[in-house]
Amino acid sequence: MSRRKIIVSAILLVVFTFTVTAGGFLYLLKGNSSDVVSTLKFFRALQVVKARYVEQVDTETLVAGAVKGMVSSLGDPHSIYMDAKMYKDFMVETEGSFGGVGMVLGVKDKTLTVVSPIEGTPSDKAGIKSGDQILQIDGKDTKDMALDEAVSKIRGPEGTTVSLAVRHESEPVKEIALTRSNIQIKTVAGKMLPDKIGYIRISMFNDNTGNDFAQKYKELEAEGMKSIILDLRDNPGGLLEESVKVASKFVPKGPVVSVVTRDGHRETHSSNLEAVKYPVAVLVNGGSASASEIVSGAIQDTASGTLIGTKTYGKGSVQTVLRLDSGAIKLTIAKYLTPNDRSINGIGIEPDIKVEMDKDAKSDVQLDKAIDFVKEKMGK
Repeated sequence: MSRRKIIVSAILLVVFTFTVTAGGFLYLLKGNSSDVVSTLKFFRALQVVKARYVEQVDTETLVAGAVKGMVSSLGDPHSIYMDAKMYKDFMVETEGSFGGVGMVLGVKDKTLTVVSPIEGTPSDKAGIKSGDQILQIDGKDTKDMALDEAVSKIRGPEGTTVSLAVRHESEPVKEIALTRSNIQIKTVAGKMLPDKIGYIRISMFNDNTGNDFAQKYKELEAEGMKSIILDLRDNPGGLLEESVKVASKFVPKGPVVSVVTRDGHRETHSSNLEAVKYPVAVLVNGGSASASEIVSGAIQDTASGTLIGTKTYGKGSVQTVLRLDSGAIKLTIAKYLTPNDRSINGIGIEPDIKVEMDKDAKSDVQLDKAIDFVKEKMGK
């Protein structure tokens, strides 16, 4: 068969195997020869597997596997294909509650790693710490396991059990059995400390964080707050828009964060705050990632507050969720820059005052340092 006939029959395969949109044909028409050949190679492979594989397999399963492999080939731990169940779990997390053990995971040095445990949850009560490596889930090795696949395996109905092989620093690997519970994500908590020092802790950034933070901030102001400590330790991040709302209470009028795509398009999110109202200390550590780094980076760059603790995680990329017919792709579409145009991806943010956590201390030495710092700023 001539080359021309092979291409025609391959295009016919597209027509009869899928309901192809006009946009799909436009892609083929506009693509360069290499793109067209590669696309047709995919459809040829699909045809071969469908026709010759020893058992019958449906097209949806094959296409889902192909999309998963395509996204995985990017080598980006934050870009993943989510099937219908994983997508549902993902949306539940950003909206407020789910069945699980209460930990946020990431991939660091190609190893499944705890970004932070969520306060008061089974993982927190079991002593799992930021930086712990999860080597197995129910006996299955996590090496080369997609991040959201791991999350999906750890989550499950309330009352069921999941077994994790956990390595903490250089200690021997431990097998930890955790009973899943209903994880209610209340992201903001706060109180007034002595000397009218306001303290607000944000555990992550979900749909309600900005409004809940504004309410707690208002309550503390009504109590006569004279300075504020913002605790972002072990905060794995979340929604960019919510982090901008929080930062806008601290950062003076101007940029908070800029999102830059690969073609150089830049979208800047700004604060309208006329002036910084109070002395500010921000607590950070290795579990402070993503949206919490947006807040802390903006505060540091604008000198509107002082960062205290240890170096942050270093996730400076932006993802969006793109729905498919079933499931979705969470895809890295941009990097973000701090007001001084710093990219912290893979680097992290060094605190202005470095204070290591002392496990043997009777008090929270990082919080103690922040209290002393704002007292000094207040002239006490």
